[in-house]
Amino acid sequence: MALCITTFTTTAYADHDGQVHDHDTDTAHSEQSLVTPVNVATSTQASTSDTSNISTATSTNSGDAIQQFVAGDFSQRQTMLSDWPGSVESLDSLVEFIANDELYQGNGGQTYLLNKDDQLFTYPNKEETADWPSDLSQITLTNALRSALIFGQAKVKLASDKPAQRLQAVDILADNIDQVDPATITTAAANEDNTKVKKALTALQARIDFKNGDLPTQIAAVNLLADSDNPQVLVDIESARGWLDASLKAALIDAESSVSRRIEISTWTGHIFTGMSTASILLLAALGLAITFGLLGVINMAHGELIMIGAYTTYMVQNFFQAYIPDMAGWYLLAAIPAAFLVSAVIGMIIERIVIRPLYGRELETLLATFGVSLILMQLVRMIFGAQNVEVSNVAWLSGAYQVSSSLVLPYNRIAIIGFTVIVVALLVYLLNKTRFGLFIRAVTQNRQMARAVGIPSARIDMMAFGLGSGWAGMAGCALAQVGNVGPDLGQTYIIDTFLVVVVGGVGQVWGAVLAALGLGVSGTVLEIGIGAVLAKIVLLVLVILFIQKRPQGLFALKGRFVE
Repeated sequence: MALCITTFTTTAYADHDGQVHDHDTDTAHSEQSLVTPVNVATSTQASTSDTSNISTATSTNSGDAIQQFVAGDFSQRQTMLSDWPGSVESLDSLVEFIANDELYQGNGGQTYLLNKDDQLFTYPNKEETADWPSDLSQITLTNALRSALIFGQAKVKLASDKPAQRLQAVDILADNIDQVDPATITTAAANEDNTKVKKALTALQARIDFKNGDLPTQIAAVNLLADSDNPQVLVDIESARGWLDASLKAALIDAESSVSRRIEISTWTGHIFTGMSTASILLLAALGLAITFGLLGVINMAHGELIMIGAYTTYMVQNFFQAYIPDMAGWYLLAAIPAAFLVSAVIGMIIERIVIRPLYGRELETLLATFGVSLILMQLVRMIFGAQNVEVSNVAWLSGAYQVSSSLVLPYNRIAIIGFTVIVVALLVYLLNKTRFGLFIRAVTQNRQMARAVGIPSARIDMMAFGLGSGWAGMAGCALAQVGNVGPDLGQTYIIDTFLVVVVGGVGQVWGAVLAALGLGVSGTVLEIGIGAVLAKIVLLVLVILFIQKRPQGLFALKGRFVE
């Protein structure tokens, strides 16, 4: 959760043509190292004003503090960073401007912003100007200013009224514990009313007391640290072995054992969560195949490419939002999900009508034909989008992670995929069991001849069911685009695993696919930890083969009077 403050290790020199050149910034205390001259001799106003390329993380009260920082000399800037006079948001804005090489000084301290298209804007009103100052200079950070910024951010965030920002402050201070004033932590802990933040402050205070306190204080600190699962506590304990007092040994040994046990529990919880997210991805990819394979008995080798089409549809929707409605670009994923479903469903119905329907009852020919379709789809994607992977950006509201504890962090995008999978499974169960279309699908699956006899249009149901399964594959591709690479070979990565899920779960059985995906996902993750990815895959395949030999119908057998 700690902010990446130490990433500003170079000063970026920007010329008028927008080129950026890096040079060393280790000149720690020179005011000249804070500004980089910009060649403006031939500057002209850009034809259009594009403020979208300028960072927008500014609050109402950002301007005054940032302008004071830009106008100040080195010592004034250092003082301001150590004791920031503005809001938390204004300091975050300053950090973002500098990180993006946007903040400039000119005309005796006037503040400017320069975007990546070489357009200059006044600050804070962000109006484009053609009047480029002759002394325009970029604002950067030296090592001394970065150090001041670390504690300035912590101090400002520690006084925030938002618990999340106070927790960030504790993380910043914990990463720089040797330079923390113990009195500051003691005062903050005494005044804290949020349980989670207070616990973090108490743990930080205990680490400080363990390092610097007298013997009774150290013993009390060790007893407090025994309830922690922070790996850094183990580092503190290891570093203390050289000066360990005899009376501390028993308490320290117990604390080390307790912390190690808690870290191990958190670690395995993280592994299980990873396995569940992997299982969710497998289940999303396999649900569509469970429908088509279960209903039609068709081994569709192009199913992986339908997943790939869903991912590329997500990429195209993202580009559309960025080009035509940039204000809504952060919400493109909500439009990409139905778009991926529709595009993959339409392509799936075309494949069923043109390729698969003439080959019903001829399994080998169908397998070869769908394999050929998969090759065609991959080559079409390479021709249209190129052979390289394309970039699908994570939406801002799925970036980051939820920190359960010091050693357990759950990424938001993985949490979202698990939740999305639950919703998709619920929708599919409802569709198959509570709708007329689902009744027709189940009837055709259990006894095609009898379904035809009572007037169910089995050919149309076949096509619609194939489209439904293909659409589900497209939604799986949309989800995969948020956690992995999107390229022409995306489908090949998951096709074997999806068949394993369907076969182990039982042909056409949704709940069987759910249990099989959970079993394969979690067990695969656990095996990878113990024996590595390659051996884990081999062991898993052997176990699946043994299971199929013992129970060829899978976890759940297909029901029906004439099922063979």
